[in-house]
Amino acid sequence: MKEVGFLYDEVFLRHEPPPWHPERKARLAHIVATLRKTGLWRKLRHIPPRRAGFDDIALVHTREHIEKIKACSKDGCLDPDTYTSKGSLEAALYAAGALMEAVDRCRAREISRAFCAVRPPGHHAEADCSMGFCLFNNIAIGARYARKIGYERVFIVDFDAHHGNGTQHIFEEDDTVFYFSTHQYPYYPETGKDLERGRGKGQGYTYNVQIQVGSGNKDYLYVYQDIVPDLVRRFAPDLILVSAGYDIHAQDPHADIRVTSEGIRGIVRSILASSPRPMIFTLEGGYDLDSLAESVCITIEEMLDKRNICERE
Repeated sequence: MKEVGFLYDEVFLRHEPPPWHPERKARLAHIVATLRKTGLWRKLRHIPPRRAGFDDIALVHTREHIEKIKACSKDGCLDPDTYTSKGSLEAALYAAGALMEAVDRCRAREISRAFCAVRPPGHHAEADCSMGFCLFNNIAIGARYARKIGYERVFIVDFDAHHGNGTQHIFEEDDTVFYFSTHQYPYYPETGKDLERGRGKGQGYTYNVQIQVGSGNKDYLYVYQDIVPDLVRRFAPDLILVSAGYDIHAQDPHADIRVTSEGIRGIVRSILASSPRPMIFTLEGGYDLDSLAESVCITIEEMLDKRNICERE
């Protein structure tokens, strides 16, 4: 049986936006404490994330953007939502590096599932700018790195309540990376219309599902049980990356989606069942501490159950 990897380090706590900011270090602290309390912590293979180099970041981001983040060595503001502190650069480099390390471990067949408990999140970061709490686009860096080391086709699933504008734009002309997103619309960042399907040779490799305010388990499970598996089958990826945004939970104050904990379980279970290929989940949104920690635990329970099923088979 291949183990489920868990990538986390206290370096992620060094990114410290202002105390009132919803993307706070208590998010990860509460996840870790809950995993320990439930006993799931002992069942995971703990893998230290590595520090991404600036050349790795440049697989996705412009050099000008990288230099701007490097210059943020103290408390600062990149946009009305996105802040930096003294420890933000290191945290961001390790967040991207966690995805790269997980990709390497999957490539070496040491693991076939991984969860990256990282911050700052990434899916809003564009190639040339930070936004929406995100400095570097972790999952995009992971996907581009995966292609570099030999993965031919990467499928990205994004179930955060907010559209991953950065991820879509980075790959919208790429036919080797498929980007799929469900997100509340209209809502920040006002991208992700269902007519946005990619450009050039990437036409047809972007798929957005706009979710209406107040939608819940029924709407999400239809998408993840009926639409996603067919897209994955047709694209035939050899790696699946998941932007796991738990702000879709009914208890979360930063969206108007009403997915319950069992809905989260159904979404994750459907993603895992869509393909036998390696899958790496990385944390994006989720700001109510209790529902966030519970959702991560549910995700890991499903990943562990999937491994047990494979072992029996």
